[in-house]
Amino acid sequence: MERKDAGDEAVGSLKEHDSAEESASPPLACEHSGSAQQKQPAMMMRSDNYLPVPDEEKNLDVDFVNTKARTNESIPMKSLYAGDGSPQEPGQGPYFSDGRRRVDYMLAYHIQKPASIRRQSSRFGNNNLIQRLRRSLSIRSSRAQLQPKEDPEIAAQEQRSDYHEDDKRFRREEFEENLLETGLELEKDERSKIPGIGFLKIHAPWNILCREAEFMKLKMPTKKVYDVKQGSSLVEKIRLFIHKVTAPLHPKVDANRPQSIKSLSHPFSREKQHLFDLSDRDKFFDSKTRSSIVYEVLKRTRCTRAKYSMGITSLLANGVYTSAYPLHDGDIEGVNAEPNDRKLLYEEWASYSVFYKYQPIGLIRKYFGEKVGLYFAWLGVYTQMLIPAAIVGVIVFLYGCATVDDNIPSMEICDPRNNITMCPLCDHACSYWRLVTACGTARASHLFDNPATVFFSIFMALWAVLFMEHWKRRQMRLNYVWDLTGFGEEEEDHNRAEYEFRVMQKTMRQEHSTPKGEKVKLTCTDRLPAYLTTVVMMGFMISVTFAIVFGVILYRISIKAALHMSTYPAARSNIRATVKTTAAIINLIIIIILDEIYAVIARWLTTLEVPKTDKSFEERLIFKTFILKFVNAFTPIVYLAFFRGRLVGRPGNYLYVVGSYRMEECAHAGCLMELCIQLCITMLGKQLIQNNLFEIGIPKLKKLLRRRKSELDSKQEEELSKTLQRHEKDHILGPFVGLSPEYMEMIIQFGMVTLFVASFPLAPLFALLNNIIEIRLDAKKFVMELRRPIAAKAKDIGIWYNLLRGLSKVAVIVNAFVISFTSDFIPRLVYQYLYSPDGTMHGFVNHTLSYFNVSDFQSGTDPLQPMHLGYKVEICRYKDYREPPWSSTPYELSKEFWAILAARLAFVIVFQNVVMLMSDFVDWLIPDIPKDISLQMHKEKILMVELFMKEEQGKRIAARDNHNQDNYTSSLSANQSPPQPRARLISHSNCC
Repeated sequence: MERKDAGDEAVGSLKEHDSAEESASPPLACEHSGSAQQKQPAMMMRSDNYLPVPDEEKNLDVDFVNTKARTNESIPMKSLYAGDGSPQEPGQGPYFSDGRRRVDYMLAYHIQKPASIRRQSSRFGNNNLIQRLRRSLSIRSSRAQLQPKEDPEIAAQEQRSDYHEDDKRFRREEFEENLLETGLELEKDERSKIPGIGFLKIHAPWNILCREAEFMKLKMPTKKVYDVKQGSSLVEKIRLFIHKVTAPLHPKVDANRPQSIKSLSHPFSREKQHLFDLSDRDKFFDSKTRSSIVYEVLKRTRCTRAKYSMGITSLLANGVYTSAYPLHDGDIEGVNAEPNDRKLLYEEWASYSVFYKYQPIGLIRKYFGEKVGLYFAWLGVYTQMLIPAAIVGVIVFLYGCATVDDNIPSMEICDPRNNITMCPLCDHACSYWRLVTACGTARASHLFDNPATVFFSIFMALWAVLFMEHWKRRQMRLNYVWDLTGFGEEEEDHNRAEYEFRVMQKTMRQEHSTPKGEKVKLTCTDRLPAYLTTVVMMGFMISVTFAIVFGVILYRISIKAALHMSTYPAARSNIRATVKTTAAIINLIIIIILDEIYAVIARWLTTLEVPKTDKSFEERLIFKTFILKFVNAFTPIVYLAFFRGRLVGRPGNYLYVVGSYRMEECAHAGCLMELCIQLCITMLGKQLIQNNLFEIGIPKLKKLLRRRKSELDSKQEEELSKTLQRHEKDHILGPFVGLSPEYMEMIIQFGMVTLFVASFPLAPLFALLNNIIEIRLDAKKFVMELRRPIAAKAKDIGIWYNLLRGLSKVAVIVNAFVISFTSDFIPRLVYQYLYSPDGTMHGFVNHTLSYFNVSDFQSGTDPLQPMHLGYKVEICRYKDYREPPWSSTPYELSKEFWAILAARLAFVIVFQNVVMLMSDFVDWLIPDIPKDISLQMHKEKILMVELFMKEEQGKRIAARDNHNQDNYTSSLSANQSPPQPRARLISHSNCC
């Protein structure tokens, strides 16, 4: 085949614009910031034929020189053909219209066309049906709470300007010409079945993939393989035995890949291509890597208009392009669906029927990238570690159930012979009551307030440390398996579109005052108003949370008084349970609503600060969102644990707020039961409503409503969806919004499990059940409902690990205070060893009650019905440690109060230091890097050195042989004389 000139090179079958549009385009300057630029024709020519590569250019060795010369040539790949050698049909996979070149990335944009040239559906014959199809398909999106780094479409939605359509088209043309200069191949599709949307398909040829892989220093597997040993023979036997026992729990992926063999990886280099196995080029760079390479080229490619440089993020932000995404591998449902990684993930990971199996972490990483793989690996480790915590929590709860009948304080409260008369719970409306009526609450409190809860608190503190250590070791193992041991996050982080826009505005304002050549950037002075706004708004939002919690307190006080005044017996019979439950539900609803509001406010505040990079934006957003959501979720719980019942006063001298509202007090058994109810309702409600209902129910409801509006049944919808190509199907899916919402959800749950576990031992069990569903729910969302994210490399979970470690440290202190001040554990110990006459708990209830003379009530606060119990009350009891009215210092704090307070503070100090010391010891005892992984990493270094030494030795031998051959050839030339036969004979004799 003859070589064609540059204008006819295979740069893609990009459709030409109308000549009128071409002539109307103003010349806009564009530049490419990459280091290797190749010149290609500025005009994108129509090419219906895919040109093969000449035979002389099919050599595997592509060096720096000939790569530049062959930039514009496309190399066909084997897998792009059908089994019989014919090209693939465009609708069967992510390919160009020739069915050969794979689509590595997609850009979508709005188009304006006359209605007469819009493509009609060949099956149904009208465009309205296509529009109804799109409305019927559920455009799913996960909760867009945090700004991601991965998806440029979501990262670009912070700043949108209303550009004229012609201006957008001109910018697209310039940007696409610039992409062609980088060596990428493009193809436009403006006749899609989605009205008003055009698509730009991008393909990276082999030489471009090699060039960018070398620039990005991608570690690729070499031909060298070695055996992976799992440690000593005994350890290896134990591992094999466990693997055989748990074989049914492993997903059926990578069946043909031996687990004991690993390829030696090395950063890709075009000069060292002989080290890599390039026998199958189409599989050497998988689809994840190809899309990442193209995305890096897109980020480097920039267009300039005046002094404002625009990259792909800015183009997306300004609506020049509407979305950018890599394509999924293929379909997952249907008889004709070909085997692919996406379908395998759906069958072995995203199905609820495999909830008992391990996750295919390697396949997740292969398809979605290391960052997504690390999230699901962390979630799997967290869920596995919840199993022993849930078992121990259930045992503690069952211990409380088994010993409730032997609990002496509960028996004394439930004994009617004691006939203890208690003071009114509220002013005027409430009357005297008997302690025996609190029997049910006292027995229920023992389920969560018993000696076993102290052991469980210590256990959970050590569990948190073991979880963190286990994850660090698991993370190091994954880094070794995924070849991330030498990976550093030093790659260039490109500026955000909002930052570039603000810099442009500042440049235009200071055009004459800025010295020539000085780079303009945003300083702290420029951001000072945003910082002040952030501080004020954060303080205001936290104050709003406190105010709402205070409003719920007032609700409890007022509803309790109203129920006491009610004439209905049913309302008066369960006042405490009604008030506790309704208040907890109100708190839950408020928490869910404020969570959504705070997410929007945190994003708005972060946008005001104009962070320079996506990483900076994400970290600032995570920090703000975590503070607001943490305060929102835990403020009601902290109030119940540490403040309720402490600021009450005493009968005759109560503390009042907002006029006549008397501060509420705890039940006789303490506030631990109410704290347990609040934790239970908040945790279950957030998991059921926020996690499951929002993620499952709302998308299904939207899909049902769209189907009813479109008047399409499921069969018609299925038939229409079959006519869509791969890029059209993916465009209808929801955009990927990052992992921050998923992490945040689990971090709050981790706080619920660890911070107040002393009051709710069943929290790990509820978290375990939720996470089993959450893993499959997230998997289904990633595989079926979201566009494929851009694969991002990461060697750890980043800032989330620091948050987890901080929560585990705070949990020790919080649980120490819960045991000391919220439960009756310390008062029981003090009574048993200091004040009990026989060393038992008999008489403990009477010891905790003080006396009050009813004649000392303030005017207007005495009960309306003093004869409610059928007899006149002169002395009533209330829970506190105060002197009796007949003492010389009536109603003053007694010495028992100060003794118990000292014991409580001593317990906090001892508990905190002992548990912290044990935690640090466990942290020191367990190495962060498993021993076998450390040995294998050392072995890899040795093998790599040996490989390069052999290569250098081979080069020296080849050079010496060449040198000897040259010397031999030169000596022959000097001694040889053709006219003289004797010379030839001497030469032959010398050779012999």
